[in-house]
Amino acid sequence: MPNLSHALYSASNNLTLIAQQELQPFDNKDNGGYKTKEMHLYDLPWPKEVLQDLPVTINVQMRVTLSYFIEPGLGEIGWKDRYRYASYSLRFDIKSPGEAKEDFIKRINMAVRSEDEGHPGTQSASKYWTIGSNGRDKGSIHSDIWNGSAAELADSGVIAIYPVTGWWRERAYLEKWNRKCRYALIVSIITPEEKVDIYTPVANKVGIKVPISINI
Repeated sequence: MPNLSHALYSASNNLTLIAQQELQPFDNKDNGGYKTKEMHLYDLPWPKEVLQDLPVTINVQMRVTLSYFIEPGLGEIGWKDRYRYASYSLRFDIKSPGEAKEDFIKRINMAVRSEDEGHPGTQSASKYWTIGSNGRDKGSIHSDIWNGSAAELADSGVIAIYPVTGWWRERAYLEKWNRKCRYALIVSIITPEEKVDIYTPVANKVGIKVPISINI
């Protein structure tokens, strides 16, 4: 459910990060055919020291929302065939607690190459998600809620945005395989402890000026 106060204001115990970017999903191969071209990695500026200092009994919540526009395939109805209706699709995934960043990148590369959209090869963070990738990866707005300990979140500070096949690539004769796509990524974290300040450390990292009240 939408929360107006979260949408309009920041608080010490909750923060929201927003990224708006574009990537080129596909490219042609030197020897003919087409391939996936780009994926984006974000190193999230989590306040690791603050999160790691919280008691292990305190759970935190992270919500990730990925939104983008697709170009529907002419004459195609619905999302049943992902290669025919959507021009491309995007997915997101988070590094699992205890998973090395290099292993996370390998896992995403394997998912892209196999078009499996699963997480083969390394530990998956699926147990932390409320919906999971099988349920959230529908349409062109994907949103899910991650729940875990503060220490686990502190160790999950990398998110990947990557494309999967659509008709821009499969219908190469239409010459849209080199198009770029725009997307918006919104990541929010909330702690139940109102006295815990996770906002200020992140604001300092990314250069946001924090207002200071002065009594005159």
